[in-house]
Amino acid sequence: MIRLGSLAAIAATALLLSGCATIKPATDRETVEKAAASLPELPQAWTSARERVGDVKVGWIEAYNDPVLTKLVEEAQLNNRNLRAAAANVERSWALARQAGSPLLPSVDASGTVQNIERLESQNLGGLPIDIGSIPGFERYNVAVQASWEVDVWGRIRAGQQSAVESARSVEADYVFAQYSIASAVAQAYFLALEADQQIVVAQGIVDALTEISRVVNARYRYGMASAFDVSLAESDLATAQESLERAKNSRLIAVRSLEALLGRYPAAAIQTSGSFPALPAPPGAGVPSELLERRPDIIAAERQIAAAINSRKVAQAAKLPRFSLTTALNGASNDLEDVLDPANMLWTLAGNILAPIFDGGARDAAVDLADADTQAAVALYADTAINAFSEVEQALDLGVALRKQRAALERANQETDNAYRLSVLRYKEGEIDLIDVLSVQQRVFAAQSNLISIRRAQLNQYLDISLALGGDWRQPQPATQAP
Repeated sequence: MIRLGSLAAIAATALLLSGCATIKPATDRETVEKAAASLPELPQAWTSARERVGDVKVGWIEAYNDPVLTKLVEEAQLNNRNLRAAAANVERSWALARQAGSPLLPSVDASGTVQNIERLESQNLGGLPIDIGSIPGFERYNVAVQASWEVDVWGRIRAGQQSAVESARSVEADYVFAQYSIASAVAQAYFLALEADQQIVVAQGIVDALTEISRVVNARYRYGMASAFDVSLAESDLATAQESLERAKNSRLIAVRSLEALLGRYPAAAIQTSGSFPALPAPPGAGVPSELLERRPDIIAAERQIAAAINSRKVAQAAKLPRFSLTTALNGASNDLEDVLDPANMLWTLAGNILAPIFDGGARDAAVDLADADTQAAVALYADTAINAFSEVEQALDLGVALRKQRAALERANQETDNAYRLSVLRYKEGEIDLIDVLSVQQRVFAAQSNLISIRRAQLNQYLDISLALGGDWRQPQPATQAP
């Protein structure tokens, strides 16, 4: 069981990291060159939207101007279990980095012992009893301080430390991107719940309308003004509409429970939603493709892995060279505790050591080859991450254009089907058309309404997708404070 104190510490770490995490790209020449060489030639502008060269938006959750959504996202940032695990991994990675750098400083240990030597009352020597009771017991005190230090002549330890630091920076960047992703996931679940609210209203409207039609048709049937076919058709459509209503209600339960799970709550479907979509924010600026490499956290994380692999190779290469170390010890011994540290009772030793590899069956050469392979893999993963990021931006930009056109078409369709339905009801009452024609038009009305709701949610989600793909922070920048 995780203790409350541990959870609080992780939550506090999450807050600290969210405000102070450094996700700057690597700057060492070798990493930058390897990363750049792995990518195809980049265009000067996004092919999907050449006109959007403005600044990338930050604070994209607050852009919806929905206080409920903002609070839900903030709650998820504190309580989402995946984020807590990611925050703990950041702590762990930096602890490993500190551990990797510790051999750069001397290692110092101290020890102390006390020996209590009791006197003997008598002893048998050659069969003759000898009385030595006059020899008193005494105590012997020993202290020792030992220090050792490996002289990092070839930079092996420094390279190992730098590799661990780069790995920690990679984990930290992944954590930041996980924060962005959770913010987007919470918003999408929230919008899905809002859509379900509205789809329930539409489905209930269909049920109410078909219930009234069924009542009218049955009444007309009793007076011989409608056929049994009309009755069956009306009842069939009503049953289908009732099934759709229950499906919409279940969709809402699924959306709300998913949202609660993201928040770290028990999924009790207890969240109440307003049912109204927030206003769609204006499309953000997209910058240019090359800027994405320096802004998006998952790309930066992959680049840091290249740097870590390069430094790991330096470690493997340096391991083939001799190691030099110094050891020193200061020992003191006395029968009197007050004199144990007297220089007259102290002994100091100093030694230099060299450890040179002679034969290891090719283990060190294999370690270099392994590091080379790790570097190649890191470069390939970096290129894959970057290309996927470019693709996500281009696709999100394409989708934004397509959804705007789809929404305009659906709004026209919604208006025209409303007009057609009113005319069909009048013509049915005049006996010019059959009931099946009225029901067909009515289904188009409700389908247009439902599709328009879905398109509106898709547009809200598209804004999330493009904002996340561009790598902008979901929060507004905070006032400058002293870095932790």
